[in-house]
Amino acid sequence: ARSQSEATVTMADNEAAPAAAGAEPEMSLNQRKKLEKKRLADEKKAAKKAAKAAEKQGGGDSEGKKSEKNAEKKESGDGKKKESAKDAAPGGGGGGEQFSFPKAEEDMLEYWDKINAFETSLKFSEGKPEFTFYDGPPFATGKPHYGHILAGTIKDVVCRYAHQTGHYVERKFGWDTHGLPVEYEIDKTHGITGPADVEKMGIAEYNKLCRGIVMRYSGEWKDVVRRLGRWIDFEDDYKTMYPWFMESVWWVFSELFKKDLIYRGFRVMPFSTALATPLSNFEANQEFAECKDPWCIANFPVTGEENVFFVAWTTTPWTLPSNLALCVNPKMEYCRVKDTTKDCVYILMKARVVGKGCLYSEKDQKAGKYEILTTFLGAELVGMKYEPLFQYFVEKHKDTAWRVVADDYVTNESGVGVVHQAPAFGEDDYRVCVREGIIDVTNVPCPVDDSGKFTSDVSDYAGQYIKDADVNILQDLGKAGRLVQKGNLTHRDAFCWRSGTRLVRKAVDSWFVKVTDFIPGLIESNDATYWVPESVKEKRFRNWLENARDWNISRNRYWGTPIPLWVSEDYSEVVCISSIAELEELSGVTGITDLHRESIDHITIPSKKGNGDLHRIKQVFDCWFESGSMPYASRHYPFEKKDRFEQTFPADFIAEGLDQTRGWFYTLTVLGTALFGKSPFKNLIVNGLVLAEDGSKMSKSKKNYPDPTLVINEFGSDALRCYLMNSPVVHGQELAFNKKGIQQTIKDLFLPWLNALRFFQQSAEEFATKEGTPFVFDSSAKCPSGNVTDKWLLAFAQDMIKHFHTEMKAYRLYTVIPKLFGFVEQLTNWYIRFNRKRLKGDAGQEDARLALWCLGEVLYTQSLVMSPFAPFFAEYSYLKLRPYIKAAVDAEVASGAAAAGGAAVIAGWSVEVVSKWLAANPELGDYAGLFEKNKLSGADLVDLSHDDLTSMGVEVCHDRKVILREVAKLVGSTSEAGDTDGAEVKCAEVTPSVYDSIHFQMLPQPNPDYDDDDIVRAFEVMKSIVNSGRIIRDRATIPIKYPLRELVVISKNEVLLKDSWLLQSYIEEELNIQVFTVTPDEATYNVQVCAQANNKVLGKRLRGDARKVADAVAQMTKEEIEKFQKDGSVEILGHTLSAATKDIEISYAAVSDGISESNYMANVDPAQPELVVLLDCAPSEAMLMEGTAREICSNVQKLRKEAKLTPKDAISVFISTVTDTASTKLDKVFEKFTMKLQDDLKSDVTIGSGPEGGMLIERVLAIGKDGAEIKIGIVRV
Repeated sequence: ARSQSEATVTMADNEAAPAAAGAEPEMSLNQRKKLEKKRLADEKKAAKKAAKAAEKQGGGDSEGKKSEKNAEKKESGDGKKKESAKDAAPGGGGGGEQFSFPKAEEDMLEYWDKINAFETSLKFSEGKPEFTFYDGPPFATGKPHYGHILAGTIKDVVCRYAHQTGHYVERKFGWDTHGLPVEYEIDKTHGITGPADVEKMGIAEYNKLCRGIVMRYSGEWKDVVRRLGRWIDFEDDYKTMYPWFMESVWWVFSELFKKDLIYRGFRVMPFSTALATPLSNFEANQEFAECKDPWCIANFPVTGEENVFFVAWTTTPWTLPSNLALCVNPKMEYCRVKDTTKDCVYILMKARVVGKGCLYSEKDQKAGKYEILTTFLGAELVGMKYEPLFQYFVEKHKDTAWRVVADDYVTNESGVGVVHQAPAFGEDDYRVCVREGIIDVTNVPCPVDDSGKFTSDVSDYAGQYIKDADVNILQDLGKAGRLVQKGNLTHRDAFCWRSGTRLVRKAVDSWFVKVTDFIPGLIESNDATYWVPESVKEKRFRNWLENARDWNISRNRYWGTPIPLWVSEDYSEVVCISSIAELEELSGVTGITDLHRESIDHITIPSKKGNGDLHRIKQVFDCWFESGSMPYASRHYPFEKKDRFEQTFPADFIAEGLDQTRGWFYTLTVLGTALFGKSPFKNLIVNGLVLAEDGSKMSKSKKNYPDPTLVINEFGSDALRCYLMNSPVVHGQELAFNKKGIQQTIKDLFLPWLNALRFFQQSAEEFATKEGTPFVFDSSAKCPSGNVTDKWLLAFAQDMIKHFHTEMKAYRLYTVIPKLFGFVEQLTNWYIRFNRKRLKGDAGQEDARLALWCLGEVLYTQSLVMSPFAPFFAEYSYLKLRPYIKAAVDAEVASGAAAAGGAAVIAGWSVEVVSKWLAANPELGDYAGLFEKNKLSGADLVDLSHDDLTSMGVEVCHDRKVILREVAKLVGSTSEAGDTDGAEVKCAEVTPSVYDSIHFQMLPQPNPDYDDDDIVRAFEVMKSIVNSGRIIRDRATIPIKYPLRELVVISKNEVLLKDSWLLQSYIEEELNIQVFTVTPDEATYNVQVCAQANNKVLGKRLRGDARKVADAVAQMTKEEIEKFQKDGSVEILGHTLSAATKDIEISYAAVSDGISESNYMANVDPAQPELVVLLDCAPSEAMLMEGTAREICSNVQKLRKEAKLTPKDAISVFISTVTDTASTKLDKVFEKFTMKLQDDLKSDVTIGSGPEGGMLIERVLAIGKDGAEIKIGIVRV
């Protein structure tokens, strides 16, 4: 059987499902709704029955007791059991009335659709200062994961904050649609292994396939983003494949070309053989993994010397057929070594002769297997010739190659100090060989094709993949006597970030941006930006900029923005195109609407220098060039709205993950600096990585993380958002994702918030019932309450608001949530706890009105401040508060009458009239048949929802929104019957109000009228005293229900003593004490203080000195201890001990004066070290009697909850003893406290048995420390 909460989730899901199975097509929508409600009710009954059966079988009784105990500890005062995290979050157990946060969020989504919330919010902010935000484009070829959810939440929080502080914030969603991620998917599914396969298929067909999958998961993206509560425009989006976007990319490139920042080069680049294209250096640094490679030491016979060989070590045997030179370090020492077992001489670096990883082992040395003959500097070897390993390139390079060269890049850290040079496959090899004249840039032997296979230039291995050829090459070297040693090596190497295959280094013909020409400008651009955390900017990113290399922006691919260069055959003439118009003008071809290769590769430009027709180069842009161009291309700059762009550039804000330090952040900075001399963004939040619960990388194959959609459905988006925002991941650090953290967020934030909201509603309704008029408060006026707790709460709220704005303006999101958590805790555990009776009217209706005003004002403020972080529940909370907010009520009254009248008119329309109205409405004419088929009447229109439309077959969310918007216009603008045939109804725009949504309203600013530092400080003193009192009670195991005689507060600080008196009544009530004493006199109470070393902390840190330091700490005098408390640290035996790290534990005690024993127990709260709190813990008969009465009262309240009674339900209580022993002890309690029980319970209390068989609920309970049994029964009156 499913648990009750699981059934609740199922029911919530079914409410949003299509109409019940078996419903007949001709039924009207109202009929289907009734059937659906009946089915849901039946399912709910069955689920409850199954849950009760499961509880009986599974020991749910003990769980119920545990829940009751927890509910007793945190009582909201509303007469109902408070929600627990399990109750509120689907999937957990628990009884009582349940609240589903995910279901409430679904309701808010429907409400936002109904009021067209996002678009309306933008209309409200039109004309305000613009806050510019750039959204980094993701690929829609993969589903959104926690990294996307995290970054999206950060962006949404900041953009909501900007909007609600008086800015216009355009938020367009972008899609990265070009490049390797898309092409690789096509290559896999169609068996494409290289360029030849694409040429055979045809570029047009290949790109058509790519275009077909670019938006594969766009639906999932939209659903997740919407469900996450992120407001962003998907309709007016940008895609990198849009022609207008591509045109702006051309413009960006042309500007760099004009500035002579573009060049063509033959360079050794990271190369993906799986994708048949080179990668940029920052792409090559994205993915590393462990791999196993063969290594070998080959010998190279010295020309003219018999049995003398150079030796060289390599982990890439496949490069040996391309060897053209050997390189040594000119400044290091080399030697000739005689191998006594092989009777030959090897030349190598002296430091690499013997040792781990060297030519010989220490064991070989002891066995005398070698002898060093001579030593010399590497420079003396330069120019020596040797015999080629292979004969493939002898004819082409016999005059320049196979000689020794020197360079400082050769080290003594690995190998043998002699590095073989294959210039097509190593950057240093290429550089050195070009410098030494061994090759020139037009004649580099590269016998490997783009698929990583040997060409016919290396005939023996032609067609073999290079890594597969390693084995064959080593075998052939062995047969030829050229192999000295071989083995295998495990090491980390670069992998292709998209295909997951090993990268190689390969010389390619590429186009580059001269980044090295403006590195100082990059540093200046970076310095002008603000990053959170700053360390990423100053260390990681700055180091990357300082060591930047020229950027390879060309890819030998097909699905991308073509590089707009038209060239002559010998590249002597190069024309760079900046726009479609320029291409049409120079080529004579008109009507160009697409810029992909299949649309423009055939276009030629007549040469102006007599070189015939110029043809476009074959390469396309690296997709990182497109994403780096996003600030300009997403706005079609400079072709549209040029002035607006320039006024809002650079952007105010961007945000992405730490992995974008070498990706998007870098390309943005490079292009922004090259084009405009500055970074294209001002402020940046860098989030860290979200890892699996065990700290490993999240992996689809390992399934080591929960599906984000399921997590949202289980706990709600708000809880997930706040969990992420309250974690180190917002500060650029890592987060091990754990669902328990989301549950804790619900428990610490949302449940207290919900309970406070409910308590306010119930109290406000009780007030209205007594007064005979609705309760409202004026949020624009100052709450006139003089109550000290009201003044404290309002002042404390101002501190929270100040902190909120300070930290949000500094983009420190991670410091905001903890403060908001703390505020909710202060509100529920202090204010409402202290003022429960006031809010219920026990101190009079006027006092209740002021307390409700204060609480309503603060809940309204809290909803506003939380709205960027928890948009759903903030909206839910606001909508519950709206009937009590005067300005919102006034606005609703002003616009509500016409809407109500319109609804009444529309509700009377027949199916035929609705059909006529639909046919006459240009927005909805296409849906007339659908409405007629479902027999929608006017009553159905008035009550129409997203779920209804979905059940009718309207699957597209945008279409549902259009229908609901038109219906809302109709209802809101029809105030009289008019022409009842529906065809002449004219729908005016419904005027939205800022009070329609919390998100339409501005965030609160600190109100200086509420500032009161003295009360805030006094309240902190009071809380410290109460906390100390609770600690002492816990130590003495005396429950709070049992009163104690006296609490004493001792301090030499007069301000603290004055603050303590200010809240005396609250301290007395909270700690249940009879006498409250404040004094500066410690001597009277003989209070002693002592210090003790925290051995657990100091033992690890001080090791051998820990014992000596502990003895010295124990000898500290009272004065030394007080100084330590004041300063926060102390020097002992050369070691600094700190209060912050809890190196010293301070304890207090009221000791005997030698005449009588002290009944006082002492405590000092570390938050207020100058306050000593004493509590008289001596028991008395009166104390025990009153405690027993309180315990009885508490148990009656529990039974009320168990019986599901509300505070409005009138009852009579019957209390009787079960045993004679209990009767003797409890008779006095009943005699003295019956009237008090009646007052506290607001019910008649009768001592004795109740009516036989007439009890609503009856239980036998153990009362008091001795467990005396009584029977409590409740009768409904």
